[in-house]
Amino acid sequence: MALNCSSTRNISISSPTENPQKRSICVANALLSFGSVNRETSKPQLLISAADSTPKARFVAKRSETLNVRQLERPLVEYMSLPASQYSVLDAERIERVDDSTFRCYVYRFKFFAFEICPVLLVRVEEQPNGCCIRLLSCKLEGSPMVVAQNEKFSASMVNNISCRSEKSNSYGQQLKSETVIEVVIDVPLAFRPIPIEAIESSGTQVLDQILKMMLPRFLAQLVKDYQAWASGDTSRQPLGTGKI
Repeated sequence: MALNCSSTRNISISSPTENPQKRSICVANALLSFGSVNRETSKPQLLISAADSTPKARFVAKRSETLNVRQLERPLVEYMSLPASQYSVLDAERIERVDDSTFRCYVYRFKFFAFEICPVLLVRVEEQPNGCCIRLLSCKLEGSPMVVAQNEKFSASMVNNISCRSEKSNSYGQQLKSETVIEVVIDVPLAFRPIPIEAIESSGTQVLDQILKMMLPRFLAQLVKDYQAWASGDTSRQPLGTGKI
C-alpha cells in the first residue's frame, strides 16, 4: 500500500503538510500526538487540566471517503494485507520514511486568519485485517514566528482507518474506504482573545474540513494507482505524486 500527504496550497478562511522503492500510506490520511494519541482506541483523546484557565478553542473534523476499485488478477484485499515494511511512498516530496511503520508527512501550507501554517506530522501505520490504521504521533507547526510559538500551546490527535471489502452491488467488485477524524485544541493567543471563541472554532473547523475534503480523494486515487501497479507485477515502486495537489 502507500502513504500520502497533500502538497502546498493556500486555504483562506474569512473571519475574525526514504525510499521510494518501498511501500507507505498517509493521512494525514489527513491531515493533522499534534499532541498525544490514545493507543488503545481509535477515538481521539485530549486531556486538559481543569486548573488551566487559558481560553481554549477546539476544532473537530470527520470525513469518510469511498472509492470503487476494479478487480484485477491480484485482489485488493491481498494488497491491503501487505506489511508496512512493503508500503511505497506515493509522493516522495511530501513523505519521508522514518522506519518500517513510521513516516514524516509535510502537509501543504494553508492560511488561518492572517497566518500561514505548514504542519509537519509524524505518523505510525498499524496493520489491521483488510487494511491499516494511521495514527498521529506528533506535529510541529512551521510558519511565522507567532505560528511557531504555538507549538507548545496545542494538542491534537488524528486517526485514519483505511479498509477494503468486496462489493457485489457494483461492477467493480471491490471498494476502498478511508475514515478520518482530526481533533485539535489550542490555547487562544492573547491577540485573538477579543474574538468570540465560537468564531475561532468555526474558522478552525472549516480549515480542517477543507483539508480533508481535498486530501482524502487524492489519497485514495493514488492508492488505487499503486494497487494497479502492484497487481500488474511492477516492482519499481516509483512515487506517483509530484508534491502538487
